Amino acid sequence: MDFSPYEENNSVNKIFKSAVPQICKDEPCLFGIDEAGRGPVLGPMVYGISYCPISMKETLEKKAFADSKTLKEEVREDLFSQIQECNDFMGFEVDILSPNYISTTMLRRTKYSLNQISMDSAIGLLRLAIADGVQVKEVYVDTVGDAQKYQDKLKGLFPDLEITVTPKADSKFAIVSAASICAKVVRDKVVKSWQFPESIDVSQDQLGSGYPSDPTTKRFLADNVDPVFGFPRIVRFSWSTASKILDEKAVSVQWDDDEEIDESAKGTASITSFFAPKGANPRKKKHQFFNDRHISQVTSF
Repeated sequence: MDFSPYEENNSVNKIFKSAVPQICKDEPCLFGIDEAGRGPVLGPMVYGISYCPISMKETLEKKAFADSKTLKEEVREDLFSQIQECNDFMGFEVDILSPNYISTTMLRRTKYSLNQISMDSAIGLLRLAIADGVQVKEVYVDTVGDAQKYQDKLKGLFPDLEITVTPKADSKFAIVSAASICAKVVRDKVVKSWQFPESIDVSQDQLGSGYPSDPTTKRFLADNVDPVFGFPRIVRFSWSTASKILDEKAVSVQWDDDEEIDESAKGTASITSFFAPKGANPRKKKHQFFNDRHISQVTSF
């Protein structure tokens, strides 16, 4: 599969998917969901799904699918190739969530957690498969956060599906193991071929594992922070490891909203008030808080 469209612009998310086998449109299917790259401070998080007919469950279980984290890289690569070769009864999708998207979403005015981002991706991939004609019947999900709450959320959105959300689903269900392999292999490929728009020359060895506790990764972060523009695009700047380095090495910024109010200026008309329509009531303008949350006043129910 060609991942060059993401390599050309790795600041945005990108979904790649296989063709849907006809048998997956004609027969009820198993559907597995898992992710790769949740914890690293470098690179994207990738959500993967895999599906096949329930009638092919025994065939699926004969393959050596397992939790991708327990497999060597060459084994994962071989299994991913097998998934693509089984295109007469298996399909998959991957959602590449860019580091830039993850950080800006988590740090926006209305805070959004990594668990929420993860659930959104999983739900989006499930909806996409259904829209493509996959006859989804049983769904198995490796949980993020509380498994029961996540399962209840999915059941509320997809009441006609049989849904199981559990920890370690990638080691319990072959279809989730296949999804895990898809996600892990794609993430590894994307990180290895990462294009740095900042024009820095960095080898894979200099990136380390990408995890915050890795000394090599920490060294990369410390050596590649610009005092004004921050980190290269591959860095999730919302991670505490990155935030601490920014606090130590980047230029401090004083935002206008952070300035203390001059007591002597209280009661003085704002300059913007001189541009308001004549007779306009400034109190009728909604605060940004309400606009951000789409809250409006109602007089009747």
